[in-house]
Parts: sequence; C-alpha cells; structure tokens
Amino acid sequence: MSMDTYFAVTAPGLEIFTAKELQRLFPGFEPDPAKPENPPSDSSPAKIHPLPGGITFTGDLPALYRANLHLRTASRVLARLGSSFHAAAFSELRKKASRLPWERFLTPGQPVSIRVTCHKSKLYHSDAVAERVAGAIADRLGKPSPLLKPADEDAANPPQLVVVRLVNDLCTVSLDSSGELLHRRGYRLAVAKAPLRETLAAAMLMASGWDMASPLLDPFCGSGTIPIEAAMMALGIPPGAKRKFAFMDWPGFDKSVVSDELPITNHHLPLIQASDRDAGAIEMARANAERAGVAEMIEFTRQAVSSVTPPEGKGWVVTNPPYGKRVSEGKDLRNLYAQFGNVLRQKCPGWDVSVLCSDPSLLGQMHLNLDTSITMVNGGVNVRLGRGVVG
Repeated sequence: MSMDTYFAVTAPGLEIFTAKELQRLFPGFEPDPAKPENPPSDSSPAKIHPLPGGITFTGDLPALYRANLHLRTASRVLARLGSSFHAAAFSELRKKASRLPWERFLTPGQPVSIRVTCHKSKLYHSDAVAERVAGAIADRLGKPSPLLKPADEDAANPPQLVVVRLVNDLCTVSLDSSGELLHRRGYRLAVAKAPLRETLAAAMLMASGWDMASPLLDPFCGSGTIPIEAAMMALGIPPGAKRKFAFMDWPGFDKSVVSDELPITNHHLPLIQASDRDAGAIEMARANAERAGVAEMIEFTRQAVSSVTPPEGKGWVVTNPPYGKRVSEGKDLRNLYAQFGNVLRQKCPGWDVSVLCSDPSLLGQMHLNLDTSITMVNGGVNVRLGRGVVG
C-alpha cells in the first residue's frame, strides 16, 4: 500500500506533544530527526519528522482520518498533493499543478480557497499564484472551481482549503483535511474571558505528567477547558468525536472507517475538581462539560483560590491563572500568585503543579521551584509553563 505524506500543524511550542501523540497513535512510527526538511518518499518506512510549526508523517488515508479524530494538540492536518515541483514562471506553475491528482480530494466545480505563501521565489504575487492554481484545478477536473477568499479559520462550513507554499522556486501543494481548526471540539459554545484553546489545555496536561488516575485540580478554571480536556483524556473520548471534518466530503470517503462510537477505555475515573470565583464562568464551564459528556466526573465549585479543598494524598494542579495580558490588565497580580503559592504549600504538599503564565516574575511570587523551560503561545501571547512539585 502506498504511503501519503501529511503535515500536522501545531501552535508554536506544541510540536513535541503532537509528535508524542502520533507515536502513540501509530506505534510503528519512529521519530526521524535526520534531514527533517526533506519529506519522506512514498517508498520510505513510515516515520515522524518534527518541523517548526508541526510534524510531517506518512500513512494511508485511514491514518489521516485517525489523526484528525484523535490528535488533541494539533491545529489541522494537511495532506500533501503529490511531490513538490520547480516553478519559476506562471505557465510552468499551472502546467505542473494540473498534473497533480486533484480528483482524489475534489469534485468538479467544488468551491475552494487557496492560501499562498511565497519566499525567495520568482513567483511572489500570492493572488496571481492562487489564480494559476485554480486554473490548474479546472484543467485537471474539467470544470472551474469557484475561488473564494480564504475562509475564517473558525468558520462552520469553510470551502476546501488548498495550501500552496513557494520557497526558492519549489512549490508544495497541500489540502486541508480538517476543515474547522481541530481545537473546535464542538463542546465549548460558552466562553469566559481570555479563553484557553483546547489544544493548549491538552498540551498542558500532557506536559504536567498527569497519570489520568490521580486527582486533578484547576482553581482558575474559567470556562472549564482544562478539566474538560482532562476528563476526555481519562475517558478515552476522541477529541474529534462530535465534529465534522473536511475529508468527509472527499470523493470515496468511507464512513465506516470513522466510528460514531465513543470508546470508554478507563473505568477508574479520577477525581477532577474545578473552581473559579466568577459565578458566570462556573455556569459556562458546567454547560460546556455537559456538551462534552463529562459533566458527571467534574466537581465544579464557585470559590476563591483560598477556599479550595483538595483530597488527601497525591495529585496534580494544572491551571491557567490570570496574568494581566488580557484579563485584569493593569492590576497588580503579585498578591494573587503569592496567595496561590501559600495555598498550595498548605493544602497540596507533594502535589505536582503546572501553571501557565506570561510573566516569570509572577511565577516567582509563588515561591516554588518551577521549571519554566516549556514555552507556548496563548492568544498571541508568549507564555511559559511553570512545572514543579509543591514543597
């Protein structure tokens, strides 16, 4: 069976977590850091290639379906359309692009949006490149495809996205297999201030080392993203189980490959506690948890951080407190972080803690020995994940 090349796009800093997810999904795959800029050929063994901004991997179409359904930290999954080719003139671009197997992924006349990036190439006008690629699709399929403007990434029913990348006159064409960005699980219709993306929450949980059996506490839960993602992980619910994907509209899509069942793989459910001092946030978090099907396994409480009552024994604290960039702008949060650190020392000795924050000085107010080597981006803000054990 021939292997296609795919690219799992991630937010900055999440590449390592997506790579680990792919290794768990496809145990035969191995990381291959050697020459990662060169994608594997169809005849090469299946391998995972870490790259800035995502992970290249190979597989058949069911592997692509499975990646979309199960990846918790990826933003979207692109399918490479044939091999990269040289294009230094518009006529050459259209001629060579028309040789690509568009019929595998598009029906004649299907609307598309074409996103183009050009770097160090003779063809540098992105709109002109998009027009030639649209013409190539019509040449191949025998019917023009309406060329729409690039859709909003969060649109409910976006047109088929085609991604064209020109670097040093080498053209690579890919098709988006996901549709809506993968963080759109379908449960978070209500959001509090400065909502945390589901993909980032999942990465925080993975980075924390939570064993999915011990108690988990989030005392700044907001709209509930961290506890909901934790519950779905513990239950084994695929993050894409309740959503539609772009590949479902591709010619020849086999519905039987993607099961509608929600497998429950863990019957020993951990205690998950989530709290926030904002009553509206707790109401939204409960509603989101209901839509996700995990409300019964999360204890939601409206309370200040000083009032949390974690269970005895060892557990994990994974949380995203306010850090003054989008919430509490201009307010001095040093007292909040100092109080948070005191609460952890008094009530959670020996617990693992992971705190997302943009300001290392705020983390310092907690007076805990935290490793801040993991960097991420949250809503365009550079953040660090402070991890440690409460002393």
